[in-house]
Amino acid sequence: MTVSDPISDMLTQIRNAIMVRHDSVLIPASRVKLSIARILKGEGFISDYEVVRGKPHRIIRIHLKYDDKNQPILSGLERVSKPGLRVYAQRKEIPRPYGGLGIAIVSTAKGVMTGQQAWRRGIGGELLCYVW
Repeated sequence: MTVSDPISDMLTQIRNAIMVRHDSVLIPASRVKLSIARILKGEGFISDYEVVRGKPHRIIRIHLKYDDKNQPILSGLERVSKPGLRVYAQRKEIPRPYGGLGIAIVSTAKGVMTGQQAWRRGIGGELLCYVW
């Protein structure tokens, strides 16, 4: 099945899996999705991810993270830039979601990184999503 916005589909699958308290979720793999999963793990929103060799394509298994009261660590995901309306930000315009409690994921010329990393490197790019 062809998806017009694979990143939005990934975020929706993660959001749905968290709502029903699944331990993990399977998502078709791509380089951008792997970069987003790497950032989510690095920032502590998910416990781990792994690339599974599926037929005919690779699949990412994302292991979701919950606290001791079975509440999800990942509270929200919001897609910013969409195929119909791309949103770009310069270094000085990169937002800090929820006053710095969340992160912005930015696709730059140097790769996919958090908004804070892009700000430190002095580069802007396309705002992919907000995570809190």
